[in-house]
Amino acid sequence: MAELTANKLLELIKRSGLVDEDRLTAFLDKQRAKSGGTLAEDHAVLADLFINAGLLTQWQADKLLAGKHKGFRLGKYKLLGQIGKGGMSSVYLAEHTMMRRRVAIKVLPTARVEDASYLERFQLEARAVARLDDPNIVRAFDIDNEGKVHYIVMEYVDGQDLHQLVGERGPLAYETAADYVAQAASGLQHAHEMGLVHRDIKPANCLLDKHSTVKLLDMGLAKLANDEDTSLTLANDENVLGTADYLAPEQALNSHEADARSDIYSLGCTLYFLLVGRPPFPEGTISERLLKHQVEEPEGVLKHRPDAPLSLVEICARMMAKKAEDRFQTAGEVADKLTDWLSTRGRKIGGRHVRPSEEEEDSGIGSGILSRFSVLPPGGSSPAPASSETLSTTATNRDTDRLNGPDTTPVEEDIGLAPIEDDAPSPKGAGKPTKKPAPSSDVLSGLSTIGRSEKKSAPKRSIFEEEFAEEAEDSYAAGNQQPSSTEYDPLHPPGYVSPFDKSRVWLWTLLAIGGLVLMGILLQALLG
Repeated sequence: MAELTANKLLELIKRSGLVDEDRLTAFLDKQRAKSGGTLAEDHAVLADLFINAGLLTQWQADKLLAGKHKGFRLGKYKLLGQIGKGGMSSVYLAEHTMMRRRVAIKVLPTARVEDASYLERFQLEARAVARLDDPNIVRAFDIDNEGKVHYIVMEYVDGQDLHQLVGERGPLAYETAADYVAQAASGLQHAHEMGLVHRDIKPANCLLDKHSTVKLLDMGLAKLANDEDTSLTLANDENVLGTADYLAPEQALNSHEADARSDIYSLGCTLYFLLVGRPPFPEGTISERLLKHQVEEPEGVLKHRPDAPLSLVEICARMMAKKAEDRFQTAGEVADKLTDWLSTRGRKIGGRHVRPSEEEEDSGIGSGILSRFSVLPPGGSSPAPASSETLSTTATNRDTDRLNGPDTTPVEEDIGLAPIEDDAPSPKGAGKPTKKPAPSSDVLSGLSTIGRSEKKSAPKRSIFEEEFAEEAEDSYAAGNQQPSSTEYDPLHPPGYVSPFDKSRVWLWTLLAIGGLVLMGILLQALLG
């Protein structure tokens, strides 16, 4: 609107109700005081002043500058901007005028209200979301209408969807992809338990918030089980529902027969997308892609990422099995499988690392035998990661919380079987082992003393050498002969007895005599 003036803009702001009267008056008085009693004459400059003061958003200012002042409010909510738009609805960021809580409002276009099927489906979505209450699903708070404007008030997720994330960063790290899909599977399990099948699982419907929590959204195509009035899409002869790139084979044939396992297939395609950076069948028309889901196998993940963990690739492949009975049968099973997979790599759901003490707890005898080598000795250097895929699960990262904590004194389970020794060579004559101290209440400090003083002079030994050394010490403590050296010799381990030991000459003599007698008997038999 080229002829808009600053005064006209002020009039539109007042009529819109976006800024209450007291705040508007205080703002204008402040601006006049700064500029000698006058306001900026340029409407664009004045709009920027309102934006910088936090009284208007850029979206609101753009609408006002275009000469619009209606439609900024829906009930108790003030619209702040548009954050999404689809064929069936538009989504706006809004704020409750009294609570100042931000929400997402999904609005059905007025042109769709006249179509009863769209309005019914919109209301169906509201009923579907209202059944759900799970941290991995976007919650619905209310459904209402202002005249012909029908809307759903939902939880606002400050973040981006997984399709946008991969578009910006490319394929995700293996642990990150598994984490996100495990969270989505957990949300799906809750939906399935409540009798709801999503039918449109895809990366764009998985929102990632600022706390690395994944939330499912868009229940517009959801199917409620055991509900007589939910055959809306069937009544409108809509046989194929969903997104072609992520559609299960049986869902493409008849969307109304889709069950929980169909969602699992779509979630498997989503995992494939996160790992590879593209859907399983990215080329061709919609019909061709739907057919490929029926009869073809996608290119293997290993073709695109040769270093992909086979165990994760197998999970993805099973989720994407053509036959529903060959897949995981519940989303909860998928979540458990991925959670277990993450734990083997030192990760927890939500991007957290597993502390070594947590890995050792309840893990069985000897489960922590190698954990001590993941803790750096004082003054030590960080070990290099084995490969790019394990970068986020190295010992250095897993131990960050422990080393940076308020008390860096190693606890008993951090020490493990024995502390790590320094590389300093042992002095001559230090071969005699030290008798193990009796258990006492001060055993922890005793172990710390050994690790910092007595063990410093010992040569660096492998874990197996240490075990044999301890065995030798036990033998010596029991009164057996003192070993000549505690160093481990793989050819002559403790307890080894040479067959040429002189103490057993009588045995060899007896064997020789027996052999000669046997040879004599044989010669007699041959000559006789």
